[in-house]
Amino acid sequence: MIFHETPVAGCRLIELEKRGDARGFFARLFCEREFAQAGLETRFVQANNSLTAEAGTLRGLHYQLPPAAEVKLVRCVRGVLWDVVLDLRPDSPSFGRWFGAELSAENRRMMYVPRGCAHGFVTLGDDAEALYFVSAFYAAEAERGVRWNDPRFAIDWPITPKILSDKDAAWPDFNDEFHGTAQLRGVR
Repeated sequence: MIFHETPVAGCRLIELEKRGDARGFFARLFCEREFAQAGLETRFVQANNSLTAEAGTLRGLHYQLPPAAEVKLVRCVRGVLWDVVLDLRPDSPSFGRWFGAELSAENRRMMYVPRGCAHGFVTLGDDAEALYFVSAFYAAEAERGVRWNDPRFAIDWPITPKILSDKDAAWPDFNDEFHGTAQLRGVR
């Protein structure tokens, strides 16, 4: 695997290192040793799969507060989506910054989302399917979200979302109390 640094501290855009011949190719999606050498999480407790039927659908931006804060490893296995990571860790050198990249079945890239960062994506085509691994179990009481168009962060989405859930549309403007800034202090 090839781990690319991003403007968000701890976030990596990961490319597969393919070994191929006339039959096709082989590549690792995960290697505990390589992840550990890169200083990344090596324990994942859950694998999730989402299918989004229509282009222009937005999911996110979601995260969980400690002690349920989670690392995510995201890959698009069908179609194409634009994936975003937003740093909400107040003591991070990249607090408030975001990074986005296209993930597709064709480019086979993955996004590594550190604890304390919100994550979301918008689909750029119909029938986009994402597979993601998480390092903590879902905890409804720890769930938080940032609205996709919160002016504080000015995320430059490649398209204006057409479809999103009522919950994702209703997240409040970023504020320290609701978004758990104090709880995210020291999260890595």
